[in-house]
Amino acid sequence: MTTSTRGLRRRWLFADQLGPHFLDHPDQPVLLVESRAAFRRRRYHRQKAHLVLSALRHRAAELGDQAVVVRADTYGEALAQVDEPLDVCAPTSRGALRLVEGRPGLEVLPHRGFVTARDDFERWAGAQRGSLRLEHFYRTARRVHGVLMDGDAPAGGRWNFDQENREPPPRTPRLDVPAPWLPEEDDIDAEVRADLDRWEADGDVTFVGRDGPRRFAVTRAEAVAALDRFVEHRLPTFGRYEDAMLAADPWMSHSMLSAPMNLGLIDPREAIDRAEHAYRTGHAPIAAVEGYVRQILGWRDYVWHVYWHTGPDYRESNALAARTPLPTWFTDLDADAVEARCLRETLAQVRDTGWVHHIPRLMVLGNWALQRGYDPGALTDWFHESFVDGYAWVMAANVLGMSQHADGGFMATKPYASGGAYIKRMSDYCGGCRYRPDVRVGDDACPFTAGYWWFLHRNRDTLAPNHRMAQPLAGLTRLRDRDALVDQEHRRGPEPP
Repeated sequence: MTTSTRGLRRRWLFADQLGPHFLDHPDQPVLLVESRAAFRRRRYHRQKAHLVLSALRHRAAELGDQAVVVRADTYGEALAQVDEPLDVCAPTSRGALRLVEGRPGLEVLPHRGFVTARDDFERWAGAQRGSLRLEHFYRTARRVHGVLMDGDAPAGGRWNFDQENREPPPRTPRLDVPAPWLPEEDDIDAEVRADLDRWEADGDVTFVGRDGPRRFAVTRAEAVAALDRFVEHRLPTFGRYEDAMLAADPWMSHSMLSAPMNLGLIDPREAIDRAEHAYRTGHAPIAAVEGYVRQILGWRDYVWHVYWHTGPDYRESNALAARTPLPTWFTDLDADAVEARCLRETLAQVRDTGWVHHIPRLMVLGNWALQRGYDPGALTDWFHESFVDGYAWVMAANVLGMSQHADGGFMATKPYASGGAYIKRMSDYCGGCRYRPDVRVGDDACPFTAGYWWFLHRNRDTLAPNHRMAQPLAGLTRLRDRDALVDQEHRRGPEPP
């Protein structure tokens, strides 16, 4: 041990703590653990398992003799093989935190990898009256951390540029922007793939989705390259089509940095500062930069804090009493069974890549599940397991709150339900689809349009006190074909649309 590292304990790094900001010194000794049980307890997407294992093994290769690598069935078995003092940055799930807090001699340090500290969020939350709105948190975080501020005023004269960031897609198959950074697989990826093949063949683990190639960064150098590519070539066009969808262009202008950021390879403040620099130097417009900063300093930090603030009971939220089991075609990502083009294309992309951007998640997958009354807890697990950037803290507020309104309005003032008209306006999915978004009853009725009204019909009493739902509920009472619509959707049942 060098003089500069003397007194530092060996740092246990979880597989989502792999960046340099999780160490106190570049030469600090490290413990890395590969737990087979971590892959066994859930049916993860094959590419998610590959990504996590590849990132862990690449970090081990980078560190060389600086790291002790233990492969064991469980974390407990691995720690039993390490006979020296350890410390660890607090992990990102309650289960993992209970594990480390219960280990004698293991020092647990504060969380890292987020901009706002947990104590600061709790102080802010304690000063709020009523619900904890994202917009209020976001503005406070901008002020406290000095992000996109001109003195005491927001850069560009406004806090929010959402109106500029909601354009429908152009009438082209793809955006006219440079392609995102994509990795080249190496020998470590080949080793990971062989191990996953063997584990699956042995019946030790099961996966969903299709195998690679790997599409997301697993090393610090790769993550920086992906960030460079986004800021230099894609950020300027990000905001304008942030909410748009194109069937042939799954990446649009999105950064594709959620997975490496959630592996701990990029400090979120680093990405924020790079985006703000692009605005300050005239490389990217304020609407695009503010939209991107909102996703990280606003939304990412916010859902992280909501996970801890609401406690474990939030996971059981079900304000709409949704109990429908997730059908097999949905959980198996069987896109070929689906005729509705928007749902088919979105499921296919999840099957093939383990990723879609936030609007297909919310307004296609989440909207469908909300309309059909899928069990919100089971849906949260499905998102956690099926997405390469999915973790317990990510999906709790995103799915239970924002997507499924299971928390009764803590996250959103009204349910994010919509009919086919929204999908038609914001995508090219409706072209070539056998269903018509303006039809709600009959053989060519759009399942999303019919499902929207069926959702309102089933939940009309629960939603009646919500003043934001007064207009759509009034529309429901005027539907002359409501009985036929309800009967049609009952008969649809769990079958793929």
